[in-house]
Order: sequence, then C-alpha cells, then structure tokens
Amino acid sequence: MAQTAGSAEAATSGPALSVDVSAARHAISPDIYGLNGGDPAFNAEIGQSVARWGGNATSRYNFKNHTYNTGSDWYFENIVADEQHSVEGMVESNLDRGIKPVVAVPMVGWVAKDSPAQHPFNCGFPATRFPQQDGFDVWDANCGNGRLNGQDLTGVPTDSSIPAGPGFAGEMVAHLVDRFGTAAQGGVPIYELDNEPVLWSSTHRDVHPEPVSMDELGGKGTATAAAIKAADPSAKTLGPSGWGYCEWVASGVDGCAPGADSAAHGGLNLSQWYLKNMKDYGDAHGGTRYLDYFDQHFYPQIPGGKDPEANALRLRSTRSLWDPTYVEESWIGPGGVNAPPLQFIRTMKSWVDQYYPGTKTAITEYNWGALDDINGALTQADVLGIFGREGLDLATMWGEPKPTDPGAYAFRVYRDYDGAGGRFGDVSVSATSGDQGRLAVYAAERSSDRALTVVVVNKTAEDLASPLSVAGFDGTGAAQRFTYGPADLGAIARGDDLPVTEGRVDATYPANSITVLVLPAAGCTARLQVNGDWGTGHVATVTVTNDRRTPITGWRVNWTWPTDRQVVTSWNTTLEQHATEVTATNVGWNGSLRAGNTTTFGFLATGGGTAPTLTCRPT
Repeated sequence: MAQTAGSAEAATSGPALSVDVSAARHAISPDIYGLNGGDPAFNAEIGQSVARWGGNATSRYNFKNHTYNTGSDWYFENIVADEQHSVEGMVESNLDRGIKPVVAVPMVGWVAKDSPAQHPFNCGFPATRFPQQDGFDVWDANCGNGRLNGQDLTGVPTDSSIPAGPGFAGEMVAHLVDRFGTAAQGGVPIYELDNEPVLWSSTHRDVHPEPVSMDELGGKGTATAAAIKAADPSAKTLGPSGWGYCEWVASGVDGCAPGADSAAHGGLNLSQWYLKNMKDYGDAHGGTRYLDYFDQHFYPQIPGGKDPEANALRLRSTRSLWDPTYVEESWIGPGGVNAPPLQFIRTMKSWVDQYYPGTKTAITEYNWGALDDINGALTQADVLGIFGREGLDLATMWGEPKPTDPGAYAFRVYRDYDGAGGRFGDVSVSATSGDQGRLAVYAAERSSDRALTVVVVNKTAEDLASPLSVAGFDGTGAAQRFTYGPADLGAIARGDDLPVTEGRVDATYPANSITVLVLPAAGCTARLQVNGDWGTGHVATVTVTNDRRTPITGWRVNWTWPTDRQVVTSWNTTLEQHATEVTATNVGWNGSLRAGNTTTFGFLATGGGTAPTLTCRPT
C-alpha cells in the first residue's frame, strides 16, 4: 500500500507544495543529463545528449600512438588504448548515436611516448632506475608506485613521456577535424582544458612534481585554448575542471586557501582569477572568447556508507549546490577550513557574472554515491532537479549507474518516466516546498505539448500527505501520476490519475519515493460532422472549441486519412494535405476564441465520409 500514492490513510501531514507556471521561467539545458560513459542502450533510453572523454588518463593521452599514462591511479604505466577506447573510437561512437562528445586535451606538458602494448610496460618509476620502492605492480614488476619509505621519489619524465606543449593540443584538434569535421560541421563540439590540473603534482608527479601556480595554469590555459580555436574556430572550450573545494579557491602553490599566489594576483581566488585571465586574454586578442564553459568537479565530502546516518547526510548535502543557509558538515565547514556556505552553482554563476560574463557553467564530474540503493536514487533525482532549477548548462556524472540500479531510475524520472519517452519539461518554473529537506519539488513546462511536469522527492521514512497548489496553468482537471520507490526498485509505477480541483492536487507521497505528476495542458477540441456522403465524395464541418479558461489566439487541427481521401476544397481554414496527413489552421479572423467559444470550418473531399480522429492544439 505504501507505493500507492494518493491515499491519505496512515500518512503524516507533509509540507505544502506550490508551483507557479508564470514565475521563474527559464530553459533547462538537456546537457545536464550527461554521463561520462555508461550502457549504450541506457544512454539511448534517456536521450543522453552529451558525454565526456576525460579523467586523469587523458592528461597525458598521445593521439599519435593512442597511448595514455595511468598516473598515480595505477603505477604510472603507459597503456596503449584499443580502438574502442581511443579518442577517435569514443568520438565516433558518440557522434553516431547523436551524443555530443566533450574531449579533454592534454596540458600538463608531457604525453605518453611510444610503448609496448603488453607487459612489461613503460612507466614513470621503473625498477631499473628505482629498484627500491614501497610497492610494485603485481602484474608488472618493473613498474613501481614512486614512493620509498613513504616519501615521493623524483621521476625522470622521459622514462615514460615526451614533451607536448599547446601546439600538440592544436594538432590533436586538427586531427579530429580532419576525421570528423569541425564543430559546426557536426564534429567534436567541446574541448576540455585538461583535467584537475592542481592535482598534477600528485596524479602525474613523475613528470610534474611541482605544485601548479596560477601563472602556469593561466598561461597554459590561454595558450591551449588559442591553439584549439585556431584549429577549429567553431569549437567550444571548457575548464579548468578542478577536483573540488581546494582547487576551486587556490592554486597548488597556495594549497587550500588563497595565499601568497593569490595576493600576487589581486587577491582573487583561483576560479575568479582564471575567469578574469581568460577574459583579459580574449580582450587582448580581438575580443575572441577563449573559455565557453566554466567547469568544476563536485564530489560531496561525505562518507560512502548506506547506514541511516550516512543516508540522511547524503540527502542533506545536495543543499551545498544552492542553499545559502546550508553550513557544510564536512571538513570544508566549521570543523575544517571553515568555508562559508558553498551554494556552489550560484557561486559559480556569480563569479562568471563578475569576471567573464556570458560564460556557461558546467560540472563534468560528480557523484553522490549509493546508486545501487533507493537513497542514492532519491539523492540523484534531487541533484538533477537542482541542476535544472539553478540553470546549470552541462553536467556529466562520473561513475554512472548500471541500467538496473535505482540510480538509473533517477535519470528515467526526468527522461523516460513512462517507458515511452515521457520527459520532464524543458522550461523550469517556480516550485517551492514548505520543507525542501523533507519533500523536495521541481517543476517544468514541456514545450512540445505545454504539459506541466512536477517531480516530488520524499526524503523521509514516512508517507507524506501534502497539497500542491498550481498557479498560472490551465489544465484538463487531472494529473497523471508515476511513482518510483522501495516497493518495486525495478520499475516506475503508473498510478491512478489525481483530480485537479481549482488549482489544487492532493496526494500522498510514499516514504523514500520519487513521484512524477504530469498535468496535461487544456487546449482545444475538434469534432467532425459529415454533412453529406455520396460514396465517391463527402462534405464535412469541423467544430473547434476552446477548452481553456482563458482565450486562445489561434488553433491547429490534425488528422490522418485513408490513402483514397483527398481534400478538394475547404473554407474558413488554411488546409494542407501531405499524403494521408491533413493539417487545418485558422485563417486569422476565426483564430481568437474566448473561453468555451467555438468556430467552424468545412471541406469537400473525395471518398466516403469516415470520421478520423482529430487532434487540436492552440497556436
């Protein structure tokens, strides 16, 4: 019974919800539903529009020999990628499926040299040079972890790599343009300026042991962006893709808070200065935009468990993306570096507005964890709702869910809630809850049919009965209901429709569940009456009725006929027929209809007077 929303039996009174379709309207980017990889069938099911090819390995990827270095992730080894995992394979696979690839280009200064495809690999800390190390790869005894007695060894970059400056990135882009065309021609649309550069001195310390300074990041960033734009002026760039809080605000020289490096750059934190530096460089080079997306990674600093305390914290921690009152409960907050409330997406946008207006915002790595659990699904549904409401432009999850995981159903809630491609709207509208921490709500209008879609996330262990008030929307008087929750983790259940009475929907939201409400927009109806039928022809009248409580200014009626029907003439309408598809629109004077009013049009056609199914939509 807990899965059947709508009954208030044994339910706790929940916070009131409200939606105003006329307020806080802005487009939702389809690119916020991106993944770094994932199952191809699931990618297609959710209509994924963007995928990223990035991560630590791409910082030293050499497109000329298809070789990358694993860095500190796995003994600093050079690995030759197969075709599927090469940059060309990834780009081709995604373009063929209509998915926009984001491709990271190396900026660290080195890329992997020619290497054997099998063990023993070339690596950054070979035993032939460093016979004593704290650990070696059990499958490749020559490759060590570059540490001795807990201290970092100093590598020799040429053991694994060759120098590669900004020109190499330009060559890589030119190579991809030669194979796939420019971005404007349907090739790679976005290039990422490396990955988590402040961590180079850790992840790629065999070739870059020095901490990254603001000047190094700024200089390499502008030079690489210029090389990309020279190779493909229609391509977009994205960066700096910092790993988390410390890299958002400080260079590697400063550590985890603005220090001497910041002071030497006007007292700005790393993100602020990065944006300003990109703008200044563009202004000095003819006004060209060299940064199109301001990107950072976001990993909540929370335990990865699924005990009740960890689950509750996971659900609370999404507030770090937007809430100016939420105090971090991790080392970022008062118990650690004592950062102010992150409200991160809003902070990103405020930095953009001040230092490089017009730059889009992106989060190309994030993951709240527990994707194999209902708690992870609730959290992910909350995150996707926040991305849309806050106007993020692009997001790609790192560590994507398996198609059968609850976390995958969080994506389906927004991209395929009915198993038939039903999607959350693409125009965000105002949605508020009396307690967003208990019952989160997100709403959007769907441009294709003007339906209002509402996602409600019950983060509590109780069934909550809550009223939803809807303003600024003219609906049909019913709300379709779809629910995902613990009662069936393998499907989104279609429930009974709920009545919408005077702009109010009363529903019970099951404990630990996600509910989608779809309110079809009221519009117009069309009814056909055959006035005369002589077998080889007929004449008919169509009556159009405005079903809204407000006026409409135009209408369009569509129907499909058998192949032997053809319109001969029509009146009081502009009528077009293409094969069996017929479209009739108003002629101007009869387009405006007050609430409940009607108008008619007619036609003469060949064939018998069958009664097709008519659809009517206001225009």
